[in-house]
Amino acid sequence: MMIYPAIHYTMGGLWVDYNLMSTIPGLFVLGEANFSDHGSNRLGASALMQGLADGYFVIPYTIGGYLAGTVLPEVNEAHPAFEDSTKLVNEGIDKLLSIKGDRTVDDFHKELGHILWEYGGMSRNEIGMLKAKELIPELREQFWENVMVTGSPGEFNQTLERAGRVADFLEFSELLVEDGVSREESCGCHFNEAFQTEEHEAQRDDDSCSYVAAWEFRGTGKAPALHKEPLVFENVELAQRSYK
Repeated sequence: MMIYPAIHYTMGGLWVDYNLMSTIPGLFVLGEANFSDHGSNRLGASALMQGLADGYFVIPYTIGGYLAGTVLPEVNEAHPAFEDSTKLVNEGIDKLLSIKGDRTVDDFHKELGHILWEYGGMSRNEIGMLKAKELIPELREQFWENVMVTGSPGEFNQTLERAGRVADFLEFSELLVEDGVSREESCGCHFNEAFQTEEHEAQRDDDSCSYVAAWEFRGTGKAPALHKEPLVFENVELAQRSYK
């Protein structure tokens, strides 16, 4: 059976302990977002199983125990972070509503999806990714000049909601491609055509690329900064995957 490199079969997830809590105290990770059932032996419908097990059997007891046994500091809206966040969100809303362009949010969303699928998807190469690096900033510039967002900020506005999400997608997609270019290997759910074994399996570079890329956002239009967090495997020996 030929297997295409799809997300479910090649990606891990966030580390969690037995109670489904991550390395950040109080941050619990459920379902496919954690690592517990991921891997090359993943079976169909196990996503449903993991969601049911984590959500129904585990988390109601573990998160309750954490909250009952933890003294949490008081948080109220007087903290400057609330004021700063509210100001930033309102400025973004006002900007989107003031553009009054003639191109719909869905149109921009579909074009972005096409760019990522063609040039930065599961099967990719350097020429395509460099092409995407050119196209995405151009599309983002068009978005902020010509997007059409109807309605007002004081009502239930799904068009405004989608516009905010597409604005985020434009920033994240550019970072996704940037990370893909920086890794000279096949990694995660992405298969770089230049890095494959004789059996056409994904070929990692464990000597140079065994790290988590933590990218620092430095503002729109500015190159992000790469911070590398090394991956250390104490109890597992890294090996090349083969279905033969």
